[in-house]
Amino acid sequence: MRVSFCQGLLTGAIALNLLILYYVSRAQQQMMEKRRDPGRGSRKAALPASGLGGGMGGLVGAVGGMAGVGGTGGEGNGRGPRVTVLLREFEGFENYVGEVARSFLHQRPELPFLAVSDTLPYPPLALPEGARLLVLSPSPEQPPQAHRPEFHVQTEFVLLVPDGVELGQGRAVERLIRELEGEGGGPVRLVAAPVVARSAVQCLHLRVSLREWTATYSPAASGSSGSVCTALQGDAVVLIRSEDLFNLSVPLGRPLLPSLFIQTALRGWKVKLLESPCFPASHRPLFSSAHNQWKADSRLKEATSRLMGDFGLKRLLLPDGKEQWHGCGKETSRCFGTVRDDTPEYLYLERWTPPCCLRALRETTKYVINILESSGVRYWLEGGSLLGAARHQDIIPWDYDVDLGIYLEDVPNCDHLKNLDSGSLVDANGYVWERAVEGDFFRVQYSEANHLHVDLWPFYPRNGVMTKDTWMEHKQDVEFPEHFLQPLVPMPFAGITAYGPNNHRAFLELKFGEGVIENPQYPNPAKKRLDRSRL
Repeated sequence: MRVSFCQGLLTGAIALNLLILYYVSRAQQQMMEKRRDPGRGSRKAALPASGLGGGMGGLVGAVGGMAGVGGTGGEGNGRGPRVTVLLREFEGFENYVGEVARSFLHQRPELPFLAVSDTLPYPPLALPEGARLLVLSPSPEQPPQAHRPEFHVQTEFVLLVPDGVELGQGRAVERLIRELEGEGGGPVRLVAAPVVARSAVQCLHLRVSLREWTATYSPAASGSSGSVCTALQGDAVVLIRSEDLFNLSVPLGRPLLPSLFIQTALRGWKVKLLESPCFPASHRPLFSSAHNQWKADSRLKEATSRLMGDFGLKRLLLPDGKEQWHGCGKETSRCFGTVRDDTPEYLYLERWTPPCCLRALRETTKYVINILESSGVRYWLEGGSLLGAARHQDIIPWDYDVDLGIYLEDVPNCDHLKNLDSGSLVDANGYVWERAVEGDFFRVQYSEANHLHVDLWPFYPRNGVMTKDTWMEHKQDVEFPEHFLQPLVPMPFAGITAYGPNNHRAFLELKFGEGVIENPQYPNPAKKRLDRSRL
């Protein structure tokens, strides 16, 4: 039978469609198989080995390739490895990274092992075959992904291990994986095991308030089946899903565990600390000499200060009740610049006054008030400072100075004030007394370097009304009846007892408006309003 041209064309089209359908079906099947196997390329496509190498960034090791790619057997089920062992915390001048890698690879040779360093270690690390070094510092001749850790981990989990630790039992890793998988999709997103002994690590509760620039640690209770908390202190091995780790802003910051738990606590994640297994460690203490221990302690302190600066944390409250400060002091400038429109820059960051600045203001206030009282200068809390005393018995959490009214006629009683017609005076304790350039009032600064200050506003009575010669463009800067100062009454303020107007509520409502104590607001709502629902 003769086949017409149209029939031949139709047959060819049908055959072509069948061929296309076949290849589409094959591609879909391969994609489904890849999704079902989380141990094979579950995150990022592997970089070609030729794109990596030595230098200041990238991956170097005994054998080319990617951490987490290759290896057979995995967890004994024929799949690729599910976990990458990652060592982040070590010192170049003395470490046991090579021994840690050999211990894990001896027990579990299929597990990828990745040591991570900010710069190329010197002396070079003696890594065994199968272990890799990732240098985080970028290098101009390499692509950006060469120094980004998420491109070098291709497994479902990451096991974060400290320097000097050993893998005593090969099945310990599976125990951690089972524990984490058993938590399902709950708040426990990390599982940890102690190093050497359970007593070597403490489970803590961590509350991070970015608004107050503060992280608070407190002890957590321990249970027989393990402790669930939000931070750890001490020697521990930590398992986390790769997806969770690399969704953190700074996945491998140093110090590692403080960096990790600050970020996970802000997300509401918890860590489960197991009673066992305990990972052995033959090198404890980690450093062989007092000098090396001193070097390590110094670098830890420096790294902690950098981390707190990066995260915007000025104050750490430790579980033993001690404090660590990472903000401004008497020898440094304050934490914020010149204030414009009565709105300091930190309010635009959704933060309040840094606690180090509040501490400096409290110290300056206590110092100034002590001098005024000993000199016979009558004073009272003014403006926002009086409002803070009425509302908080303290400085308003977002305020940046302290205001005191004084009687002008009492100024000659104070040696620090009476000779300030021009210039400034640095007293024996480093405080700077000066006549303010903005007008006829006085200012006492915390130090020459740190300009946190207390303003002293001289008033004088005229026909029963308190007035002054310099007025600012603030609605609360108004005259008021002298009877509010007769008598002055003691009020708790900033950790001391200060004096304020009698009937302070009426005084404040005269200046700010009715209900000002119960209705807090930022100084200039036209620029930045307080969201009271977040108080």
